[in-house]
Amino acid sequence: MSDDGFLTGLIGRQTSRATVVVERGPVSHFATAVFDDDPIYRDASVAAAAGFAGIPTTATFPMALRYWGAFEELQPAPAERGEGIQSVIDLLKQRGGLILHGEQSFHSYRPILVGDRLEGIGTIIDAYAKETKGRTMTFVVEETLWRDTLGEPVCATRFNVIHRL
Repeated sequence: MSDDGFLTGLIGRQTSRATVVVERGPVSHFATAVFDDDPIYRDASVAAAAGFAGIPTTATFPMALRYWGAFEELQPAPAERGEGIQSVIDLLKQRGGLILHGEQSFHSYRPILVGDRLEGIGTIIDAYAKETKGRTMTFVVEETLWRDTLGEPVCATRFNVIHRL
């Protein structure tokens, strides 16, 4: 399959922009959902005894950041928010084939704590195709970098979409 500029045209595309406030309830519920009963995710005194300045989130909580605490008044204008990775998935669907969730990963610069106000900007950082067993597999990688109010990076999430023709 020739790239015809489609894949290279995706790289650098901003997919999303959101501001969130990390809340205690969602952090606790998320920990429960991933079967983590450590009280560090629920009790400020336990978190303080462990050396945290507040209640931390679990390692995989960043994948859910944009779904909790994204209060409307904190968000950029609708035109600046982007359509998320779904906008790219829709383009891939137009070409036919199957769409699969490939993998996701997390990189922490510091712990995310209850009360943090974070801004996340999602960008397509890579897009490439591979031929395998007579099929074309397209890989699109979105990274969302979350920064605190000082502009310092807090964490980055990566999400890989696989498109098979």
